[in-house]
Amino acid sequence: MCALSKSKPTIAMLGYGSQGRALALNLKDSGYEVIVGLPSGSATREIAASDGMMNLQTTDEAAAGAEVICFAVPDHRHAAVWRDQVGPSAKSGSALWFLHGLSVHFEQVLPPDDVDVFMIAPHAPGLAVREQYLGDRSLSAFVAVHQDVSGRAMKQAQRLAEGIGISPTRLVKTTFEHEAVGDLFGEQAVLCGGMSALITAGFETLVARGLAPENAYLEVAYQLDLIISLVKRYGIEGMLRRISVAARLGAVQAGPKLIDARVRETMQRILQRIDSGEFARELQDLDNAALADLDKSLGRLSNDELERAARKFRS
Repeated sequence: MCALSKSKPTIAMLGYGSQGRALALNLKDSGYEVIVGLPSGSATREIAASDGMMNLQTTDEAAAGAEVICFAVPDHRHAAVWRDQVGPSAKSGSALWFLHGLSVHFEQVLPPDDVDVFMIAPHAPGLAVREQYLGDRSLSAFVAVHQDVSGRAMKQAQRLAEGIGISPTRLVKTTFEHEAVGDLFGEQAVLCGGMSALITAGFETLVARGLAPENAYLEVAYQLDLIISLVKRYGIEGMLRRISVAARLGAVQAGPKLIDARVRETMQRILQRIDSGEFARELQDLDNAALADLDKSLGRLSNDELERAARKFRS
């Protein structure tokens, strides 16, 4: 009989970064038994212990003792963690819970045929997941089932989503493929890569025109959260109807010129690189030296004057 028949299965939370910490605490407060799986020498063990997470084990021990194994380690480590620690330890009839579809869709993790595999992917970073739970408010989240051995994988995912504070009405069904591809493309082309490059280009254009860096920052970056808030509440057209006539006219005239056919072709190339698995393979191959180089390269998406101006207006 499948172990998932219990009303509240034991959860192994592999990793205790921002998201893993929030999920573990929310599940604990919802009455679940949570095992935190971390390497024996991890400094994060002290944080977990100070949070009251008393059941601390190594990653392989946690995986062996749990009915649901949550992959809260960074995506680029999934393949190695699965191969070396979780795969040999996971028991038949358990369930694998992923926070993103990447490692399963791109076959960096190949689950055995005798486990359920599902995804619950909150639409917020860990801090917000915890804050919303404590405030008795629900975020939205993607939910998907990749493998349903028990016949109850979706039900199990929905119950765990409630345990972390996600209302059933805020769950959006998807697939591992669509979440993986959509998430990567959104981050690269719009939310992180695209937005950072657009802000920096706008800032540099105004500074070259003679505006003080502080003024340029306030014009192209500081008010961005207000615009995003309007988009989330009313949609893009609704946002445009709620800004000034000057801003509305300028947006209608300038937007299509900025995001022209050349930019759309570039987006298609970015999407093709994701679809082919090329980006996922590059991500998986990151080692400590490559991660250090990555951190050093972050400045290419910003500007020293912009960063100094931003520090002046931080709340």
